[in-house]
Amino acid sequence: MIQTMLVIGAIDPWAIGGLSILVIVMLGLVIIAIKYGSLWFEGYNCGAQIGLFELVMMGLRQVNQKSIMKAKIKAVQANLRTEKDKTPGVEIDGTFVTTQRLEAHYLAGGDVTKIIEALVASKNAGIALEFDQAAAIDLAGRDVVEAVRTSVDPKVISCPDPQRSGKEFLSAVAKDGVELKVHAQVTVRTNLEQLIGGATEETIIARVGESIISAIGSATLHSDVLQNPGMITKAVLERGLDSQTAFEIVSIDIASAIVGENIGSRLQVDQAEADTRVARAKAEQRRAEAIAVEQEQKAEVVGNQATLIQAEAEVPKAMAAAFRTGNIDTKG
Repeated sequence: MIQTMLVIGAIDPWAIGGLSILVIVMLGLVIIAIKYGSLWFEGYNCGAQIGLFELVMMGLRQVNQKSIMKAKIKAVQANLRTEKDKTPGVEIDGTFVTTQRLEAHYLAGGDVTKIIEALVASKNAGIALEFDQAAAIDLAGRDVVEAVRTSVDPKVISCPDPQRSGKEFLSAVAKDGVELKVHAQVTVRTNLEQLIGGATEETIIARVGESIISAIGSATLHSDVLQNPGMITKAVLERGLDSQTAFEIVSIDIASAIVGENIGSRLQVDQAEADTRVARAKAEQRRAEAIAVEQEQKAEVVGNQATLIQAEAEVPKAMAAAFRTGNIDTKG
């Protein structure tokens, strides 16, 4: 025991310190290999080009390494442009999917998996979509995968939408006074260039509904609309209703058109009834005025009779006064 202590004491302290550091480094490497080795090896075999040190730094920055690695592997397998496709001396543009961009998007609160899915779908469909554009769409709160799918496979929007407005038909009146109830289907595809800041489906529905009502109101006869619904859809499409929206209108189809009330006839009947009531009121007014005039005349006659009777009563008095004064001579 004493000999062992003497041997240890004879060792250089620097050697002991170096050995301790080496042990610590080796222990750290073992821990890193255990924690990240399998993930790094998977990425290495798939050509993801994410180093073991990068995985460690991601962990220190609170980045989900598995999400980044899976996204990068999927990008490589889909033949998206990555660091390995970089030409020396040429800057990396927005079409490249790099580890740094994936990590930055993750830290910004984005979904790297959806970004790669959208880029793969757009590449397969021949749609121009860069990483930066897809990232901006995702960070704006839009579903970038659904946007690409809708751009490839247009979807149909009901106008009006019963779930939004509670109405199944648009109501409009032609010039002949007949009401038409119309339900339209609008086929749209996503306009990726205007998806950020562009108006949503509600704007499309409102614009199309307003234009359909205006077009029906401009029709001379409701039968013209029933016989040729295309005149309505053509007039609506010519107005460029998809301007400043996130969608491009592909087509507008009148799914159903139902004849409603004859608003013009009903208004005429209501007007005739109103005119009749006005005429009756005026006749009643004239009758009341005539009765009032008659009563006034009767009162005037009665007043005149009273005046006459009063005047007749004064005659004997005048005669008596004349006799007394001698103004009347009975001998005469």
